[in-house]
Amino acid sequence: MSKIALISGVTGQDGSYLAELLLEKGYIVHGILRRSSSFNTGRIDHIYLNNNEYRDKRMFLHYGDLTDSSNLNRLVEKIHPDEIYNLGAQSHVQVSFEVPEYTAEVDAIGTLRFLDAIRETGVKTKFYQASTSELYGNVLTGMQDARSKMQDDQDPEFRILHRRAASILHPASLSETSPFRPTSPYAVAKLYAYWITVNYREAYNLFACNGILFNHESPRRGETFVTRKITLGVSRIMAGKQDMLHLGNIYAARDWGYTPEYAEGMWKMLQADRPDDYVLATGETHTVKEFIEEAFAYYGETLNWEGEGVNETATLSASNKKVIAMDPKYYRPTDVEFLRGDPSKALRDLGWAPKVRFKDLVKIMMDHDSESGIR
Repeated sequence: MSKIALISGVTGQDGSYLAELLLEKGYIVHGILRRSSSFNTGRIDHIYLNNNEYRDKRMFLHYGDLTDSSNLNRLVEKIHPDEIYNLGAQSHVQVSFEVPEYTAEVDAIGTLRFLDAIRETGVKTKFYQASTSELYGNVLTGMQDARSKMQDDQDPEFRILHRRAASILHPASLSETSPFRPTSPYAVAKLYAYWITVNYREAYNLFACNGILFNHESPRRGETFVTRKITLGVSRIMAGKQDMLHLGNIYAARDWGYTPEYAEGMWKMLQADRPDDYVLATGETHTVKEFIEEAFAYYGETLNWEGEGVNETATLSASNKKVIAMDPKYYRPTDVEFLRGDPSKALRDLGWAPKVRFKDLVKIMMDHDSESGIR
C-alpha cells in the first residue's frame, strides 16, 4: 500500500517541491491549506489542479491552521499519516520583527500543537520539523566580539583559556553540536520548536526529527525574499522595466543551496532507522553582494561599487547606469552576519550531499526569471 504523508505549508516553496518528490515516490499526499480570499496554490497547481493522476486520487488539500489545535487533531486522526512534515510557518525574518506574537504562535506553539496531536491521537507516524540555520544567529561573530574584548584583558592565561574554549565551541562551520544564539523573533520561535521536538522525542518515544536547513532557494522562492528580489529585479532592470534595486545589508553571508535537493534531505531523515537532527547545507558561504554580481554576470554585466554603508551604490560598468542602492528600511534591528553549515553528518548517516553549487543556483533562478519572471 502507498505511504501517506501530511504536509503543512504545502503551498510554499519547500512544500511544493516535497509534494512533487513524494508523489513521484508513490505516496498519497495530504496538504494543509490556510483559508484565504484569494487563491494561493500557484506553486502546486501543476500537480494538483492540472494533473488528473494526482487530483482527488493521490493528492488532497484540507483547510487548516497551525493555530487551531482541534483542527490538527482531527486531521491527524482522520488521515492517519505515515509521515508528517511540518513546513508551515511565518518564515520571513524581517516580518517577524513586525509580527512577533503571531510568529511565536505559529512557528513555536504551532509545532507543539502538532506534536501533541500525535501524542493524543496515538497515531503511529514519523514527524519532521522544519528547523533553520537562523537558530545559530551570530554565534560566530559573537566569538569574534569576545576575542576582541579579550585583547584588553591583561591576564595572558585568561586569554589563552577563553580563546581555546571559543575555538571548540564556535567552529568555522556550524554543525548539529554548535551552540544556538538566535537574533530575531523568527529564530527564537524556531528555537522553541526545535527543543519541543527533541523533548517529545525523548519523553514520548516519538520518531521526530529536526532538519536544520541552511538557506535554500529556487525559482519558487517568494518575491519578498532577498534572493528572488535580486533575480527578478536584475531581470527587470536589464529588460528596461525597472530602474533600480533597493536592498539592505549586502554584506550578510549565507550558505545557499537548491531547494529540491533539500526536500530530498527532509524525506531521507524520516527513512532513517532512528530519529535524529541533521544539518543540511553546502559548506560554502557567499554574500548578498556576490549574489547580486553573479545575477548581473548572467547578462555579461559587471558592476562598479562606490560609497559605504547606506550610501553605497553600484553602476553598470558598460553604461554607468545606477542600478543598486541601499535603503535603511531593509535593515533588520539585529542581523545575522555569517552562516556556513557542516553537512557531514547528513552525508554519513543519510547519504545526502548537495550537487547544485552557488553559481549553478543563481543561473537556475536567472534562467527562470529572465524568461517568465518579468511582469
